[in-house]
Amino acid sequence: MLLLQRKYGAQGTNGTITYQGEEICHTIELPDRNNIPRISCIPIGQYKLEKRRYAKHGEQIGIPMVLGREAILIHAANNALKELQGCIAPVTTLTGEGTGDYSGKALAKLKALVYSLWDMGDEVYLNIR
Repeated sequence: MLLLQRKYGAQGTNGTITYQGEEICHTIELPDRNNIPRISCIPIGQYKLEKRRYAKHGEQIGIPMVLGREAILIHAANNALKELQGCIAPVTTLTGEGTGDYSGKALAKLKALVYSLWDMGDEVYLNIR
C-alpha cells in the first residue's frame, strides 16, 4: 500500500507518496475541481495500480478504476496546469502549487518500487488522503 497525502491549492495539488513510512517522492496534480475529467485531480480513495501502455507515455503505472475517468496515469511532468490532464506526476522537489522539479528521476524511483512489488506477485494500491 502506497500512501499519498495531499495539500490542495488554487493552482495545483501537491502531495507526498510514502511506502511503509518511507518517503518515496512528492507529487503534483491539477487543482481539485470536483473530479471533472481533464481539469481536476482524482478523488480521495484507494486505487489498485496496474501496468498500462500508452502511445504518448509508453508503459506506465495506471490507475484504471477512477469513477467517471479513464486513462489516468502516473507519469512525468513538472507543471500540472501545463502538462497534466488529470494524471499524477511524481517530482523530486516541490517548487510551488502544482509545480516541481526532476519528475523523470522521481518517476524512475517510484516505478522501481512498484515494479519490484509486482515482480514479487503483490497487488499494489494507492491510498489517497
